[in-house]
Amino acid sequence: MSQANNAPMVEMRDIVKIFGTINVLRGIDFRVDRQEIVGLLGDNGAGKSTLIKILTGVYTPSSGQIYFEGQPVTINSPQDARNLGVETVYQDLALVPLMSISRNFWLGQEITRRIGPLEVLDKEEMSERTRQALLDIGIHIRNTEEPVGSLSGGERQSIAIGRAVYFGKKLLILDEPTSALSVGETAKVLEYTRAAKERGMSVIFISHNIGHVHKVADRFTIISHGQKVGDFRKEEVSELEVASMVMTGEVPERLRLVPSED
Repeated sequence: MSQANNAPMVEMRDIVKIFGTINVLRGIDFRVDRQEIVGLLGDNGAGKSTLIKILTGVYTPSSGQIYFEGQPVTINSPQDARNLGVETVYQDLALVPLMSISRNFWLGQEITRRIGPLEVLDKEEMSERTRQALLDIGIHIRNTEEPVGSLSGGERQSIAIGRAVYFGKKLLILDEPTSALSVGETAKVLEYTRAAKERGMSVIFISHNIGHVHKVADRFTIISHGQKVGDFRKEEVSELEVASMVMTGEVPERLRLVPSED
């Protein structure tokens, strides 16, 4: 295998971010391996949102380096991140409520066909491909021509995840994907997150609900006050211990003996 094939999907080394006189991130190391789900956890103000905004090109790091598939990269904009294969599903989603499911699915990448001198949207083709793409990861949609605004929060999340999988993204970032969802809808979103991993994607799962992220993550990275508390594989740590570290920023004595994931 080449070095690139052996390398993590993404690695952020010694990331520092300073706003004015405030040091928001203090030398964070963060990585996601291939086909791995990493739960990125921290209390409000811990710095996890800033870290992700650096990875997705919203902010530029004050210092540090990002590697993607083993290669050093510079991410100056969200488009740079998308070009690398990074797709972010935000809590408020990037869907247009008045547009249909299929139009949202193909937004910016529409399929067209020619009728004489005119180029028109191939709605039938987009609809069928949308239905099949969502079905491939277990999402059953009643009618792809329904407006997105008529869907539940869980269904909208599912479509956003399905779109990222279909367009061959490599790294999926889920920002509070289960916030305000019912128990049933949450279960489905967690199921689709696992399906994304099974289809070859790496996933960063950001959530305040430790119970939800604990069900799907392979590993947890916990940060507190701009510094990394540690990396812990799921089999090494209980849900209660994860919650304690998020709240206190302290590693339980038992876990201090566990070798670092770095």
